[in-house]
Order: sequence, then C-alpha cells, then structure tokens
Amino acid sequence: MPDKPIFIYNTAGDWQATAMGQYLFDSRGEYIGFLEGQAVFTRDGEWVGDLAKDGRILRKRAGKRRPMHPHPLAKPAVKPSNLPARAPLPPQNAEISYDTIDVLEEDPDVFKRVSEHKEDMD
Repeated sequence: MPDKPIFIYNTAGDWQATAMGQYLFDSRGEYIGFLEGQAVFTRDGEWVGDLAKDGRILRKRAGKRRPMHPHPLAKPAVKPSNLPARAPLPPQNAEISYDTIDVLEEDPDVFKRVSEHKEDMD
C-alpha cells in the first residue's frame, strides 16, 4: 500500500529511513532515494542493496554492483502529509552471514552524497 510507511533500520535498531510508496525519506522528511520492487536506489539511481523483510538494506559483500538506474525517480513535488514523525521499535533482526552486509551499518552516509558512478554534466 502506498500510504502505509515501511520503516528502515540498521542492524543496531536505529531508524534510518521511511519508504512511502516508491519514495524513501530520511527522518527529517527529505527525499533520499526510491524503491523498485525490493531494490533500493539513491536519488541519483545508484543501486544500494535490497530491502529485507526485517527493514534492513542488505547486499552481498563481494557481489557485482548493478548499473545505474536508467530513469531514477524525480523528487516528489511535496512531502507526504502522512510521513511519520517517529518510528516504532525495530523488529528482531535475523542473523546475517559473513557474505552479506547491512548497507547502513557499513556505509551510513550512502544516501547523503552524490554517486561517483553518475555521469558528468556537460
């Protein structure tokens, strides 16, 4: 459902983002990325990982990086009016194997910078 928020946490249980429909917002309500199915992308279209059932963004440690999304979603014109101000307690996290990383634990600033894979402007 597009109106129901999906809360995104890191392994430590810190609330990092909220998904509303396809859009991802940080705790201040700023647009930071988007979802395409379970795949999570930054606002520039760089693939970050996949959204797990427990609300973490996970990817394989040594896996191949996906190419940049050819058509990243544009910033929404307005913030959703029903964006929550606080998140509920995080769910109990399942153990992850050594070959899988929690993206927000390994790189907490992934949504704060411009992708190095983005093409240069002319």
